[in-house]
Amino acid sequence: MSDKVNILGVMVHKVNVEQASDKIIEYISASEGAKSVFTPNSEIIMAAYRDPEFCSLLNSSDLLTADGIGVVYASKIVKNPISERAAGYDIACRTLEKLAKLGGSLYLFGSKPGVAELAAANIERRYAGVKVVGKSDGYFDDAKEKAIIDDIKRAKPDLLFVCLGAPKQERWISAHKSELGAKVCMGIGGSLDVFAGTVKRAPHFYTKHGIEWLYRLMKQPSRFVRMLDLPRFGLKVLLKGRKFPQQKG
Repeated sequence: MSDKVNILGVMVHKVNVEQASDKIIEYISASEGAKSVFTPNSEIIMAAYRDPEFCSLLNSSDLLTADGIGVVYASKIVKNPISERAAGYDIACRTLEKLAKLGGSLYLFGSKPGVAELAAANIERRYAGVKVVGKSDGYFDDAKEKAIIDDIKRAKPDLLFVCLGAPKQERWISAHKSELGAKVCMGIGGSLDVFAGTVKRAPHFYTKHGIEWLYRLMKQPSRFVRMLDLPRFGLKVLLKGRKFPQQKG
């Protein structure tokens, strides 16, 4: 797990989906304290490039994977290539397959009211053996947040999915992981909606060709302003990416 690529200051692990899910299961089996897993895409790395504190927070996690195809292309530009994209949703699915064989437990936190309940039902049906030991939506004030934290502490899940969107989910995990009692805390953005069936993932054609962003844009034109960070990211990597020191081996 020492092999990483430096993308504009964010140290992304050079792992594929299978390797990432194996590592998460290893964390769960080892029970060595709470671990954090983040899956940055180009937009998240651009946010970290602008915000050194957020960049440091990402780099303090135990596992960072290349969620977007843009991150994979960037790794090739800086001559330290990642073999393939390791998207958060794909890692989550593969990890749940392995967790089911262990009879492990899962807590779902995030999205709109009712989504976690739908996701829980679908996950327990699809991954027989996984026990969903708690769930909460992502809308909270200070009082409800304390109640959510207490509920996670009570449940002591092997795996906690935090789906609040970036950078909120990464900041939340970093702030609270040591008190939660969860073995692995993983930020996976909108994946909870996909598990619930309230949002469809991009068809295989789009994911295969690395243009899932185009599908999302067609479905949600309001994302246009956010997606302007994609060309900005590419340009920044071309102009400055090779100036960041690389870590190999």
